[in-house]
Amino acid sequence: MSITPSEAAPSALLTDLYQVTMAYGYWKAEIAQRSAVFHLFFRKHPFAGQYAVACGLPQAIEFLQSLRFSDSDLTYLESLRDADGQPLLAAGFLDHLSRWRFCCDVDAVPEGTIVFAHEPLLRVRGPLLQAQFIETALLALINFPTLVATKAARIVGAAQGRPVLEFGLRRAQGPDGGVTASRAAYVGGCAATSNVLAGKRYDIPVRGTHAHSWVMAFDNEQQAFERYAEALPSNCTLLVDTYDTLEGVRHAVQTGLRLRQQGLRLHGIRLDSGDLAELSKQARQILDRAGFHDTKIVASSDLDEYELDRLLSQNAPIDVWGVGTRLATAYDEPALTGVYKLAALQDAGGEWTYRLKRSEERAKASDPGMLQVRRFFRSDGQPEADLIYDLLTGLEANPRIVSLDGSTTQALDHLTEWDDLLVPIFREGTLVYQPSPAEAARQKCQSQWAALPEPVRRLRDPQPYLVGRESRFHALRSRLMDETTPGTGT
Repeated sequence: MSITPSEAAPSALLTDLYQVTMAYGYWKAEIAQRSAVFHLFFRKHPFAGQYAVACGLPQAIEFLQSLRFSDSDLTYLESLRDADGQPLLAAGFLDHLSRWRFCCDVDAVPEGTIVFAHEPLLRVRGPLLQAQFIETALLALINFPTLVATKAARIVGAAQGRPVLEFGLRRAQGPDGGVTASRAAYVGGCAATSNVLAGKRYDIPVRGTHAHSWVMAFDNEQQAFERYAEALPSNCTLLVDTYDTLEGVRHAVQTGLRLRQQGLRLHGIRLDSGDLAELSKQARQILDRAGFHDTKIVASSDLDEYELDRLLSQNAPIDVWGVGTRLATAYDEPALTGVYKLAALQDAGGEWTYRLKRSEERAKASDPGMLQVRRFFRSDGQPEADLIYDLLTGLEANPRIVSLDGSTTQALDHLTEWDDLLVPIFREGTLVYQPSPAEAARQKCQSQWAALPEPVRRLRDPQPYLVGRESRFHALRSRLMDETTPGTGT
């Protein structure tokens, strides 16, 4: 999958004004070229869960590759005024932006990877001005898709192997949000989308039935079903709840019998309202009595992981799930707690100094350094612990892990299999990574989700996965937290 600028590539002005003014300030203070390290991470697992699914990396790559300030961008920035009505930005700074060439190193977790709170999903190292300026866009490009991919993984897990179709475009947060959500839902494990543009753009399978308006456009339901079968004889799934659901199932059976006479079959019926558990059981009986054992029952109607779990606990014979609003909008938690923090900065002499944000809310304190995450596995391939460590101080031969709250320490020397999660994406602005298509990210997500310990991926009362800091790094961070001005040479 190659990444080339497209009509979907965001503008350089997809940012907050303070990124522009900070960049200007760095330029004026003559520290714009000092090397800096930033990390993108999230603070809390969404949906009361204990994991997330990394998503959005190809779009972030596309943004960084295409990042330029066009003439119209510069003209707009030139028009900005300060409180006194004077130009906000000097001509020399705008000239600097006109010659922008992205030259940072970027390392990131591959898309589809299962990740956890406080772990860096992405690390940027490069000139302070550039590494700072891309903050807002990277957060916009990573936060929302990661949120939706996580929601999708939860719903797909609750479906217990039955396909989940994403139907959320009409309720999504605008066209961009809808396309982003469709792709992220596929990465998270959905089998297909109703979103045709997402299907074209990202090579995602598209699926769909028909609306109630199709049935209402004809004199009666039976006629509507017959006409639909004539139009799409090899793709016939009928929505049966426009008037009377069970009568609709019987009408679908009559259409199915005519299809059978032609050597074709009725692929499915869709239930979109009412008591889905009871209606699906009665619909299954009607279909089976008529010999339509292979006709699938599709269910939609404000579904989420909890509703799927409830319906399956009632033995509802539903074969395919259509999930829309609650997936595409991440209905119950509409924002990931993703942030982007400065962690290290070179001083005037070229020495690295640590930087961290302190807070009276300890959960909002950041980690200093140049971080990597090492995932340790048991001999059967199940992940057991994620160790956050600092590349500037290095990693001991037999590291010990300190829990994020500092309450426990344990050895990891019994675990000999491991992977470092952050992989090179850009080196000095040159792309050195081949982004995977959505299908490969989806497969990665599914295999990693299945390998998680069951208590971690449990829908209700999930248990935390072990994430912690390497013991020397934990001690360093604790010391810096106690300093008046956190920062020290390495």
